[in-house]
Amino acid sequence: MAEVVTISVNERPVSVPAGTVVAAALAWAGIGRFHRSVHGEWRGPLCGMGVCFECRVTINGQAHRRSCLTVCEPGMEVRTDE
Repeated sequence: MAEVVTISVNERPVSVPAGTVVAAALAWAGIGRFHRSVHGEWRGPLCGMGVCFECRVTINGQAHRRSCLTVCEPGMEVRTDE
């Protein structure tokens, strides 16, 4: 059986298999809106490899982290702009 990691997404627990990136965990939790553009439009993952920066979220209080490049760690706190 695969190891499970539990993170907090907008103060809600989300459990995913170990090795899952944050963007996938957010999708698993049904979240597609990650942050707003400077014009107020919702943004979410686009490229999935860290080039576009559309998947940025706040992780453990550190803003503008690319969720598609960050692997979930136990107890990690993730915040979106929702």
